[in-house]
Amino acid sequence: MARSEQLLDELAEGVARGEVPVGIFGDQEIYDRELRSIFGRCWVYLAHESEIEAKGDYVLRKIGEDSFIVVRDEQGEIHVLFDACRHRGVQVCRSDSGNTSHFRCPYHGWTYNTKGDLVGAPLWRNAFGGMPKEGNGLSKVARVRSYHGLVFATLDPTAPELEEYLGGMAWYLDLLFGLNESGIEIIGAPQRFVIDANWKSGSDNFSGDDYHLGTLHRSVWEIGAFPVPFRENMMGYHIQASPGHSLSFSMAPTEDEPGPKFFGFPDDVAATFDTSRISEHQLDIARRSRVMVANVFPNFSILALPMTEDGANHPPTGVMTIRTWQPHGVGQVEIWNWFCVYKNMTPAQKDRAYRAGLGTFSMGGAFEMDDTEPWITVSRTGRSVAADLLDFKLNYQMGMPGVGIAKEVPDWPGPGIAYWTRYEEGVQRNLYRFYADMMRAEPGTWPKLTFE
Repeated sequence: MARSEQLLDELAEGVARGEVPVGIFGDQEIYDRELRSIFGRCWVYLAHESEIEAKGDYVLRKIGEDSFIVVRDEQGEIHVLFDACRHRGVQVCRSDSGNTSHFRCPYHGWTYNTKGDLVGAPLWRNAFGGMPKEGNGLSKVARVRSYHGLVFATLDPTAPELEEYLGGMAWYLDLLFGLNESGIEIIGAPQRFVIDANWKSGSDNFSGDDYHLGTLHRSVWEIGAFPVPFRENMMGYHIQASPGHSLSFSMAPTEDEPGPKFFGFPDDVAATFDTSRISEHQLDIARRSRVMVANVFPNFSILALPMTEDGANHPPTGVMTIRTWQPHGVGQVEIWNWFCVYKNMTPAQKDRAYRAGLGTFSMGGAFEMDDTEPWITVSRTGRSVAADLLDFKLNYQMGMPGVGIAKEVPDWPGPGIAYWTRYEEGVQRNLYRFYADMMRAEPGTWPKLTFE
């Protein structure tokens, strides 16, 4: 039996017991299979519409290790184009972002419009006269969809519709991104930085790993970067929104509890949050929430919380970051990090949120530097000969029956399976159950997207 098959068998059987084989974080066969079975099939986040507002705007993004151009054409439609010339496979987009009317291959000059159509090439009549341009355009993803301005794409024509794929997680995306009719926008270019870790560590952490906050991030409380004491911050909910997709809320028991409310956004911004696009239940959850952290399978993560980069001079304010854990080889991940704001915030409020985010959740931020160091060693252990010979398994048992204080909540108003408190790892077990199912699914077949 191949090593990858053995690891997937161990994962599928062990996750119900709270066991995860560490080899999935370091095995080359597993990684190669992920590129096809996970990134080659699932809906993957690429960009926000605010990054390509004008006709001709484009950004260069990744699905797995492959580059794709996300571009708005002259009619305003968004396309996701494989960045490879039909003639010799050469990359045609040489900038991370910009505005253009066409993409031209530097090798032989084949030229494509913003729909991806081939429109010409040098000396066309002599070289290609009689060959149709149709059918020689840039390849496109199987499907592209936008949800609250979040642009997702899939390479698999058999993939379910995006809303079906998101399942219950859509309700929670609505809760955050639909708080007011203005919606959100991206400020600044995405930060990109590479660390020697496996991409799954980021998805694991943002699925709801709150247990590490009191140890790894202890200094953040000591310098006053976050306003909620650790003990209170652990009070909240873990939700398995739907298979693969998980999230966590730090939440006050009632709306009468002292703030921060609405993830720490300024009061005049919070005053615009209403039920024009969400329900009363969603608004109540947002009102009582201090922190929301979530992961949309496989590698799209969201964080909203009150932070400050300088507690002595600036009180905490709401920070919203979205990021992808971009696979860069079995032992490397490129982190893409964007900062979001509500469009109706003032320029000063947007600047304050951006600066607070840069000082805490960025390549030089206090939280980011804390997190990335342990993930590097997880990947190292995943490649370890000793771990293989010792049949080393990781413990994901927190919150299972008889383990810890977390209990399932029978009357949670939103979709999914909810637990109180945040001392719980069912959110991560949900990630790995779906991961195992996707890795073992036959082409054209899909795991169940709802809980029975």
